[in-house]
Amino acid sequence: MKSCILLAGLNTEGTTTVTEPFISRNHTEILLKHMGAKISTKGTTVSIEKSELQPVEINIFGDISSAAYFIVAGLIVPNSEIILKNVGLNPTRTGILEVVKKMGGNIEILDEHETCGELVGDIKVKYSPELKGCEISGEIIPKLIDEIPIIAVLATQAEGQTTISDAQDLRNKESDRITAVVTELKKLGADIEEKPDGMIICGKTDLLGDCEIETYHDHRLAMSLYVAGLICKKEIAINGFEWVNISFPEFEKMFEELKNN
Repeated sequence: MKSCILLAGLNTEGTTTVTEPFISRNHTEILLKHMGAKISTKGTTVSIEKSELQPVEINIFGDISSAAYFIVAGLIVPNSEIILKNVGLNPTRTGILEVVKKMGGNIEILDEHETCGELVGDIKVKYSPELKGCEISGEIIPKLIDEIPIIAVLATQAEGQTTISDAQDLRNKESDRITAVVTELKKLGADIEEKPDGMIICGKTDLLGDCEIETYHDHRLAMSLYVAGLICKKEIAINGFEWVNISFPEFEKMFEELKNN
């Protein structure tokens, strides 16, 4: 919605202003500024004036929401070490990196630089058998809202309790992601409980597998369950796995290439 208003403001006389309760993704603001728009940000308020955009050369970098599945796989699959090249590190999107560090995960950012006004770098992760549970709530939630399903998988492999709160928006995604994540991870043997605005996961838990699980037509749930399947004791069958094609059609192929290496 913010992006729609800002784009409309490009062709509107005067100043158009948007104020949010929390800082949210700002890719639109960065790109518009890079293209010459008269746009300014102060705290959670963004203002834009009527502007004529200029053509620019844009370098497309990797999406951290897609990288998240490889990050978690690298942390929980024994003997793993993965380097993800040229990933966007916009501070409004890197909540998962903050959580991994808070849990004690072995993660490192390499070759950090800017492209088209966006922060970009390589992410290196290694198997981390001594992860610790943590609290995830408040202002960090908009920075990782799409990564909560895969963070829940990560939390099953962390000692102690991980509590996710203030994430009620998950109920209005492609599926009710709170109920869906809790239901399907329970099938795998996770100690996980649903809350109105999130979930509580207690670890460390062996995921058993040997069952059929559902994706609820949700690409992010499908990819998260695939990663969970990598550490299950027995195979799982993911019904509706084809929904990954919505955002990441090369997902399974890339994981298969990793396994072969």
